[in-house]
Amino acid sequence: MSLPVDVPAGEALDVLSRFRVEFYECLYARQDALFELTDAVLCADGPVKTLVELSLAVEHRRGHGALYSALDRGWLEPTRLRRALAGLPLPKAADGRIVLAVDVSNWLRPDAPTSNDRLFCHVYGRGDRKTDQFVPGWPYSFVAALESGRTSWVALLDAVRLGPADDATLVTAAQLRAVVERLVQAGHWRPGDLKILIVRDAGYDVAYLSHALADLPVVLVGRLRSDRVMLRDAGPARSGPKGG
Repeated sequence: MSLPVDVPAGEALDVLSRFRVEFYECLYARQDALFELTDAVLCADGPVKTLVELSLAVEHRRGHGALYSALDRGWLEPTRLRRALAGLPLPKAADGRIVLAVDVSNWLRPDAPTSNDRLFCHVYGRGDRKTDQFVPGWPYSFVAALESGRTSWVALLDAVRLGPADDATLVTAAQLRAVVERLVQAGHWRPGDLKILIVRDAGYDVAYLSHALADLPVVLVGRLRSDRVMLRDAGPARSGPKGG
């Protein structure tokens, strides 16, 4: 979670404390072990490469056995966590509009042959496109609220893993609908406010998404492929069925 820099420290700590309580209540099994494991991941110095390293972190006060047990037997209720994230203070653009971004990020797992539902993820090469690769992993669709200005801070609102049988466009449409509805329920958008702006990359079917989300207070903006062809309406027929 992130808060604007102009928020007083006391208010920011209050929001953080409430969210930690709500996050703890989202853990239905192995609560303490999963909670400390989350703290260890967030406070680790540098990338996390092994679970054993996390068990040695100061924030993780249990042994490595409890860590593996939490991952094997623990449970986090995703629906409740999504509601908790939607209830947090939301960053907005300079004009007060909510701006959401949707994109897919890959969790590469080339050395995990026993992991289920891995897909070949497109990894871009450096410089020359001939060096692009397809690496086994898990693609995740993320939705985040963006701040205005030149900043990399975002408020992550949802994440969905794409499976082998999933249609990315259908999953994205359902994901965006659920996120917008939760934001409306949380009071972040009310009738009369500026419509929510959703930005996306060129890989999405904006025509279908616009149709699927037509009943929501959203505006979709995104890049188009350089080879995209835009055709006008053909208009009424100029000849009969026999070509006369």
